[in-house]
Amino acid sequence: MKQVSRIFLTGGCVLIIIISWIVVLGAKSNDQRQAALMARAARYVQDEIYILAAPLLEEAAGYNTAYTYDAEMLLKNVYLHLINQSGYRLKYISLLEKQMNRNDALPEVFSEAANFQIKNSKYSEAFTVLKKGIEKTKDEELISLYESNRYLYQLRYETYEDVTAIHGSMVGVLKDGLWGIANSDGSAGIPCQYEKISTYSAGRAIVQKNGVIYAVDNSNNRLALLKEEVLDIGNYAGGCLALLTNEGWKRATGDFEIESRVFEEIGTYSHGYAAAKENGKWGLIDRSSTWLIPAGYENIIRDELGRSYAQGAVFVQEAGLVYLFLDGRQVGDTYEDAKPFSAQGYAAVKNNGRWGFIDPSGEVKIGYQFEDALSFGQHLAAIKQGGLWGYINLDGKIVIEPIFLEAKSFGDGNAPVLTERGWQFISLLEYRKGASL
Repeated sequence: MKQVSRIFLTGGCVLIIIISWIVVLGAKSNDQRQAALMARAARYVQDEIYILAAPLLEEAAGYNTAYTYDAEMLLKNVYLHLINQSGYRLKYISLLEKQMNRNDALPEVFSEAANFQIKNSKYSEAFTVLKKGIEKTKDEELISLYESNRYLYQLRYETYEDVTAIHGSMVGVLKDGLWGIANSDGSAGIPCQYEKISTYSAGRAIVQKNGVIYAVDNSNNRLALLKEEVLDIGNYAGGCLALLTNEGWKRATGDFEIESRVFEEIGTYSHGYAAAKENGKWGLIDRSSTWLIPAGYENIIRDELGRSYAQGAVFVQEAGLVYLFLDGRQVGDTYEDAKPFSAQGYAAVKNNGRWGFIDPSGEVKIGYQFEDALSFGQHLAAIKQGGLWGYINLDGKIVIEPIFLEAKSFGDGNAPVLTERGWQFISLLEYRKGASL
C-alpha cells in the first residue's frame, strides 16, 4: 500500500513538474522562445550539425520580433551549408525573396541574392534582382554591382559572310552568297535563299528571287506579289517600301500599292520621316510627303539601312560641313562627319579627325577621342581604337574591349561583330533568358 502511495506521489510530482514547465514555457515571451531556439541551434552550428540546426532556426524565424532578421541570417548560413542537398537551395532562395519583398528590405539582401545567382551563372535572375533592388533602395553599391556585370556577353556560334545593321529585332544576313533574315542574336529566321532582301518590318520583308519580287512573313510564307516591273527595291519600314521604276523612285505599301509621286532617291523611314531627294537636293519628308526640312541640301546623313531621323534630330550636309537639325531647326556646332541618332542615346560626330558623341541638342557628352564610332544603340556605342572595335557605355567608359575587326550597333541586346571566322553576334547576358556562360 505504501509502495503504491509512493508511486502515486512520485507520479504526481513528475506531473506537477511537467505542468509547471508548461506554465513557465507558456509565460515566456516570443523573444525568449526565439532566443532559446537560436541558442540551441547555435550549439549545433558550432559542432557543424547543420541538419539539426535548420528546423530550430526555421521555427525561430517564424516569430515576429526584433531579432527575426538575425534568426533569418543564421538560417541562411545553415541553408548554404546544406545547399547541395535536396530542397535547401529552394529554401534559401525563398527566404531571400521573402526578405527582398519587405517594404524595408535592405540593400545587402539584394546584393546577397544577386551574387548568389552570379556565382551560379544565373545572370538573368541576377539582373532582375539588381534592378528590383536599385529601384527599391537606390543603393550606390547595388548600382555598382549592376554596372560591373551588365556588359558580360556571349559570342554566338552562328557565322555569316555579311550582315546588315539590326532593324527592330531582326537583321539581314548573307550565307553562301544569298540573303535571309535572322533574329537579332543571329539565330535562324527567314532562310538565306534570296538575291536581295529588305529590312523586316510589321511582320514582313520584301525579297527578290530569280527576278521575282514578293513579300514574305517570318515563316517564309509568301504574302504578296509585285506584278509591276521595277529596277530595284529599297528597305521596308514604317509601312513604306521604296521602288525604283523607269520614272524614278516611288513609294509603295507592303502589299505593293504604288504611289504616283516620283523622287530621285528615297531613304528608309524611321520615326515617321525619311530623307528624300528632289531637283538634285535632299530634304526630310513625312509619310504624307510634307517637308520637315525642305529639299535644299547636298545630302542628308543616313546609316547603312538608309535611316536618318530619330529623337527629333537629323544631320544635313552642305559645302563639306555637317549641320545638326532638331525639330526642323539648326542647333549646335558644325561637324566634319556624323552618324544618325538612334531611338535613344548619343550620336557619333567627327571633328579634327576624331570621333566623339553629342546629345540631340548638340551638347558634347563624350569627347573627341576615337578613330571611328557609331551612334549609340541601346546604352552602348561601337568605337574603334587601336585599329579594332569595341563598345563604350554612356559615360564613355570602354566596357567591351576592342577586339573585333568590325562592329555594328546594338539592338535587342545583341550586336553583329566581325571576327576571324566571319560575322558573328554577341549577346548581352542581361537580355538572354536563363543566360549563363
